[in-house]
Amino acid sequence: MLLQTKLVLQFLMMECRQHVRLERDLDVVMVNGLTPWGNNQLIPFGPLREPLSALARADIVVIHHADLVPEPILMNLKRRIQDIKESLPVFFSRMVSSHFFTVHNVDTKLPLSAVHSRVVLCLSAIGSPNGFVKCVEKLGPLHVDQLHYSDHYMLQPTDICLMRRKLEELCHSFGSRPIVVTTEKDYDRDREILSQLCPFDVLVLCSQLQIVPHNGSSEKRFKELLKQLLDSRSR
Repeated sequence: MLLQTKLVLQFLMMECRQHVRLERDLDVVMVNGLTPWGNNQLIPFGPLREPLSALARADIVVIHHADLVPEPILMNLKRRIQDIKESLPVFFSRMVSSHFFTVHNVDTKLPLSAVHSRVVLCLSAIGSPNGFVKCVEKLGPLHVDQLHYSDHYMLQPTDICLMRRKLEELCHSFGSRPIVVTTEKDYDRDREILSQLCPFDVLVLCSQLQIVPHNGSSEKRFKELLKQLLDSRSR
């Protein structure tokens, strides 16, 4: 467990739903740098669970996908957050890809070069597929196509026909068998359905979230601040 201590993190305006009554130690807000506020509307008219003014009760903000966002946009985003609460610490994070495993064997470890110069179909049902696709594009595939479903959607047997049709179209267009790449979240939810795409290979991209150094912020500083805040509230 992080810092060897009990830690409940409440993530706001992200995939997790609000649990206002949940007892927590800290409020850590994670903001998707690619689409930070969507259309600035609350559910059901937009993606926000709370108005931006709710940032005033946050302890820390982490801007995610910072490596995929231009520096001026990151700085504008940070300024907007600190306009709401000037003292709010802002950190930056990214997803670091490590390897693939096959949908049939979670113990396999294939190198990231497995998709280099290959035709890839990115398949997902997550809240922010753009970050996932951009991570795959950085691995050097010949071509990347996409097939995305709504967040938390559970694939159905009827979806296999659409996937196969898409894969066969790619095969015909490029003259080689495409690879399906999906996320760990999608694998955990839909492994049985994904295993039915033979003879096409289905690879699961394994990644870790990493706090990136930026203007004096770092993973070390992030952990130190967490410990400091937790210690101050346990007294």
